[in-house]
Amino acid sequence: MHEPRERGSNRRRLAAAGFVAAGALLASTALSGTASADPSADDVRERIEDLEKEYSEQAEAYNQAKQDHDAAQEKLDDIKADKKEAEKELEDMQSGVRSLATAAYSGEDFSSVPYLATSSGPEDALRQASDMGYLSQSQQDRLDNYVEKKNKLERIENEADETEADAKERLDDAEEAKDKAEEKIQEQQDLLDELTEEERAAATEGVDGGGEDSSSGGGGASAPQGNGNAQAAINFIYAQIGDSYSLGANGPDVWDCSSLVQAAWREAGVSLPRTTYDQVNAGTNVSWDQMQPGDLIFFYGGPDHVGMYVGGGKMVHASNPSKPVAEVQLNDYYRQNFHSAVRVG
Repeated sequence: MHEPRERGSNRRRLAAAGFVAAGALLASTALSGTASADPSADDVRERIEDLEKEYSEQAEAYNQAKQDHDAAQEKLDDIKADKKEAEKELEDMQSGVRSLATAAYSGEDFSSVPYLATSSGPEDALRQASDMGYLSQSQQDRLDNYVEKKNKLERIENEADETEADAKERLDDAEEAKDKAEEKIQEQQDLLDELTEEERAAATEGVDGGGEDSSSGGGGASAPQGNGNAQAAINFIYAQIGDSYSLGANGPDVWDCSSLVQAAWREAGVSLPRTTYDQVNAGTNVSWDQMQPGDLIFFYGGPDHVGMYVGGGKMVHASNPSKPVAEVQLNDYYRQNFHSAVRVG
């Protein structure tokens, strides 16, 4: 009588044990999955390096788009000045041409009045009179000059519309690149906020140029010796160590990568373009092993980042908003992302 109950009780105990074991297995799996989802310092470092590259790409895309916008806006200002001048010239001529057109329409000083009378108005009559050869040479010259000025104004107006549209497009491109660049910096910060101080140091070691070898001491580092007018450029860039970074900034205390080296070489009497895309073509190419203090050193595919080589395997650069202008060691990270080096001056 009791045997079935015992078997049922055993089954219940076995089932309960199974549920406990399954629960433990699920909990273990969940814990294991959570642990494996946490990125290591190496994973974070790789992502930080990728984000640094992506930020530089967007930063220089912004600079190029902003430069294109400024050029288009300057061109538009010139066109508007030309348009104003053309309108004034046309206005000064209109009274005389209107009188000439009225004369053509009324038949004064012309033959073939019935033909001219079929025109739709004074200006149409004037055109017909010209087509039929009824205008004197001086009248024809006045008409030709008027038509030329009118066509010029029309061309200017069309060019103004196109240039204004181009300027807006470039400005939109710049704003889009700026937004993307800021997203890269925020993602870096979010990653680093999850780490301990030691893990943060390990994660940023590559892009900081070796951690302990980095310097950002408010221009206190001693500038090395350079050849010729490179010395003035080196002295200037060392004086900016510790300055802030801002995308698109042009000094005197806030820079981005390309504006910093542009200003440094301006101090030495050399005019460099504004963006890395153009600066890379502003001198003589040299290899990694041939670099001398004062040379420009470029990174990534654009190239999208630039610093100044200062000797001893180091450079000074402005990298992103989370860091000041600094002297850094050219470690493996920079070697792997090296694009080219250029000697100017």
